[in-house]
Amino acid sequence: MHNQAMIQFFEWYCSADGQHWNRFAREVEKLQSLGITAVWLPPAYKGTRGAASEGYDVYDIYDLGEFDQKGTIRTKYGTKEEYVKAVNTARAKGMKVYVDIVLNHMGGAEEIERIRVKKVDADNRMKFISDEMEIEAYTKFKFPGRAGKYSAFQWDHQCFTGIDHIADREENAILSIINDYGDSWEPLVHDEKGNFDYLMLNDIETRNPAVRQELKNWIKWYYDTVPFDGLRLDAVKHINPSFFNEWLDYIRNEINPGLFVLGEYWLSDDLPVLHKYIKATEGRMSLFDAPLHHNLSQASIEREKYDLRNILDITLVRTCPALSVTFVDNHDTQPLQSLEEYTEQWFKPHAYALILLRKDGYPCIFYPDLYGACYNGKNKSGKDCNVNIPALDCLPSLLILRKEYSYGEQVDYFHDPNCVGWIRRGDETIPHSGCAVLLSNHPSERMSMRMSIGKKFAGKTFYDFLKNGGPAITIDDEGVGEFHVDPASAAVWVLTG
Repeated sequence: MHNQAMIQFFEWYCSADGQHWNRFAREVEKLQSLGITAVWLPPAYKGTRGAASEGYDVYDIYDLGEFDQKGTIRTKYGTKEEYVKAVNTARAKGMKVYVDIVLNHMGGAEEIERIRVKKVDADNRMKFISDEMEIEAYTKFKFPGRAGKYSAFQWDHQCFTGIDHIADREENAILSIINDYGDSWEPLVHDEKGNFDYLMLNDIETRNPAVRQELKNWIKWYYDTVPFDGLRLDAVKHINPSFFNEWLDYIRNEINPGLFVLGEYWLSDDLPVLHKYIKATEGRMSLFDAPLHHNLSQASIEREKYDLRNILDITLVRTCPALSVTFVDNHDTQPLQSLEEYTEQWFKPHAYALILLRKDGYPCIFYPDLYGACYNGKNKSGKDCNVNIPALDCLPSLLILRKEYSYGEQVDYFHDPNCVGWIRRGDETIPHSGCAVLLSNHPSERMSMRMSIGKKFAGKTFYDFLKNGGPAITIDDEGVGEFHVDPASAAVWVLTG
């Protein structure tokens, strides 16, 4: 993945005007000019809230904005025709497209079934807190607007492990469904909440062979309809890893052998569990580096008290770089979201330098950091809030630095708690490549550091591309330069001319 970069081309609160697919198609060439080589697009299928749905509350995976269901034909992002056109436009110009896949749950069923369930403790899903009982639940999906087109598969209670609503009592609780596959949750790699198989809505039962086959049929249909280069898999920590092993092998053997797969296993404070998941799936997918994101956010909050020498500690990019997708923020961590843990604006240049200008990891850019975002919502206390995320002015420059300069051997200078740096010694096949990076969180002092960029640069003049390091400098006969950075800033030094 060297010097490739992807963008998450959406955020949770992006406009529901139905024009997002068209906006993306118009932006492809601009993104490519910045060195962005791949795009992660939001879930494209119909959600339970129709045109207002972000796509994670899945209703019908075969409805890409084609059928009149949930009060709309189009999705929040546009119509099927616009989606297909946008994806084909991007791929024709050489950009890879990664589609967002949500296979943990479904919602919005039309019909009630009488089913047997047991209540479980929300904090310990392995603990039953009721006897077996019979209830009515919305577990039968008919998809009347689609009327069997593309697939006649019948989703009913045999396709789900759990629900959160008793229809005939108007009662909410987490309920384990008793079906042909038992009364237990599916096996997972971690014991969070006892077993965190159940997340929301109707939890899909992947032990059902008919369900597994239907999901294979569907992904084949999806690829034939909208060819893609990779998958972003939602909520993988809530899904039996054995399902993904079988399903991904099917895709790579029968559909696309070069498919890139990225899993969202959200756990920011327990790196060994991520390694356990990688082992369980035998390296079939990359993972988001949630621990690195946590470090970046903490560094931004703690300011000069944060020891920058530790910022890469206990991260996936350090321990398993080949499978690490690095990011600064995403739609779950942005302000007002359930997993809110945002990186403060002053530190974003530092954070993006860390993911874009180092040799390890596959960096993912967040949409508002390139385009900005303004939205309203309620915080965790229920208070109405207005949020304004300004576009990061230096992000295009950092992307160009990755595209044109950030090559070659990397040497780290992580010696000072308030100022760290590294150099990239360049690639002889790429003219003018090579750079020196300095990051400072000191609030008032201008910092400097002697770093060896290599004798081949002796006598050469370097300047700070981001204009945070002062006048140009000349590399000495030993290939060493005295590089500078302004207080609480990032500086990236490259060859002049």
